[in-house]
Amino acid sequence: MSGGVDSSVAALMLHEQGYEVIGVTMKTWDYADASGGKRITGCCDLDSINDARNMAVSRGFHHMIIDIREEFGEAIIGNFTSEYLAGRTPNPCVLCNTFIKWEALLKRADMMDCELIATGHYAQMVQADNGRWAVRKGLDPGKDQSYVLWGLEQVNLARTRFPIGHFHKSEIRKMALDSGFPELANKSESYEICFIPDNDYRGFLKRKEPAATAQLAHGKLLSVDGRVLGEHDGYPFFTVGQRKGLGIATGEPLYVTEIRPETNTVVLGSKDDLQKVTYWVRRPNFQLVDALEGEMEAVVKVRYKDKGTPATIQMDGERVRVDLHAPVAGIAPGQSSVFYAEDTVIGGGFIDRDPT
Repeated sequence: MSGGVDSSVAALMLHEQGYEVIGVTMKTWDYADASGGKRITGCCDLDSINDARNMAVSRGFHHMIIDIREEFGEAIIGNFTSEYLAGRTPNPCVLCNTFIKWEALLKRADMMDCELIATGHYAQMVQADNGRWAVRKGLDPGKDQSYVLWGLEQVNLARTRFPIGHFHKSEIRKMALDSGFPELANKSESYEICFIPDNDYRGFLKRKEPAATAQLAHGKLLSVDGRVLGEHDGYPFFTVGQRKGLGIATGEPLYVTEIRPETNTVVLGSKDDLQKVTYWVRRPNFQLVDALEGEMEAVVKVRYKDKGTPATIQMDGERVRVDLHAPVAGIAPGQSSVFYAEDTVIGGGFIDRDPT
């Protein structure tokens, strides 16, 4: 329970259905230090923790706060900084769901003899004819969160429920209002990374890795044909597909098309140079199938708000090769690629740099 309307209504629904509910709020980060002294709001800050507790107490079910700052720091914060220093663009929400929320929740669930865990994600669960569990898209297309759940494994999926996945957001807000929680119904949403509530990831990297980021200043900005266009202040401060904040003016739109950490260079090109029809995915996890055998047709997403593109996927060594049926722009190494069979997650993984 983050203290937001979604997880709160999920808990209310289960409680009203007769489940014995224990609300769990995770303390993942020292929020007072997260944004250099600026006031912060959002998921799981102190106010949200209090909102979660107050709602649980008002309905008479247990609530507990668990401190997972150490686990979160190692698995999420450490990966976030190391991925940017490797020239990739991380998605901490995917790692948090896979290695923190589910692993930490199930560990505590076992300690309390709880059979199931539930969250306020806009997603659904399905058990296929082959017996495997998989995540299905949430009913509300504008809120669907299946993209960030591809990393969940079978042992975790089998014990997971998504109470609000077959509702629209407007319905969830109305449920909160009808249940006597107008402050939840009208609560604004936070879209920032929880440990960077001021949304300044560059400042966060400089504070966390001052020596490493300082050494990367004065790298070269190159054109796709190798011409020097200018200098940059560190490749970790760029991502593939970026247009604004490049630090140069050329009279024509330029985009980051490649990041080369080994030479501290950032390559810029036109929008056409961003287009790709083939890319590779590392560290795949499969839900709907045990493994890919031969070629398989799928719809793939390369970012959270991506509408999806038909593609052919197949194993290429330990990676998945994705051959798109139409070009897609801005495929950023480090981001997640998720494979769908209609509205069900086949699997996913992390976009890799192209073979050299």
